Amino acid sequence: MTGSTVRPPAYQQLADELRAEITSGRLQPGERLPPEPELCVKIGVSRSTVREALRLLASQHLIVTTRGVTGGSFVAHPDAGQLADGLSTGFALLTHSAGVGLADLLELRRALEVPAAGLAAGRRAEAHLAELRAAFFDPVIDDFDTMLSAHSAFHRVIAKATGNPLFELVGRPLYQASYGEEVVAHLPPEYWTRIDADHRELVDHLVAQDADAARLAAARHLDYIAVAAGTPATAEVVT
Repeated sequence: MTGSTVRPPAYQQLADELRAEITSGRLQPGERLPPEPELCVKIGVSRSTVREALRLLASQHLIVTTRGVTGGSFVAHPDAGQLADGLSTGFALLTHSAGVGLADLLELRRALEVPAAGLAAGRRAEAHLAELRAAFFDPVIDDFDTMLSAHSAFHRVIAKATGNPLFELVGRPLYQASYGEEVVAHLPPEYWTRIDADHRELVDHLVAQDADAARLAAARHLDYIAVAAGTPATAEVVT
């Protein structure tokens, strides 16, 4: 006896078809989807099925729906922040699995942050510098959660300052990942003082638009984090 393949529900099939139209570029940002009655006739499904498919696409930030005479469902304009939120859940599951550890996280950070620092040095605007300074923290008086939040914000701004939205898309879930209690409990006392100093040095290089110095500072920053977190095998000390 052979098993039969379970077909996904109709709304899921419709959502998959519309998602393919959007991600392939056949439906462009701002373009209006066919009205619900037209989709019902064209695909041969009920109006409730169409609405469920549209709700699913809206939850994935692929479409936006407006009401009124000129309303309807429109392909959303890509937003790195919203798209990254969709990646964060899967990213968090991976980073808390047995197969992915802090060494892997730092390896990915190195692949992104070192070139991003160089690009940001050449492309940053004054507004980016202001945002970076606003993400500084005081290691003497700020608590752990404040410093961790500021650290994430700082690196998100570096990614934004590259002018390449793909750095933002990939980087945002990366900086939302936690070290894990076993790592945090064993960080050296001077850890956050060093992180603060590294951030300020990196901003100085961005102010000077010195790409080589910015890349070097980013690499050394990650070298320190790797050693402090007990994963020296990931560090490639730059002299």
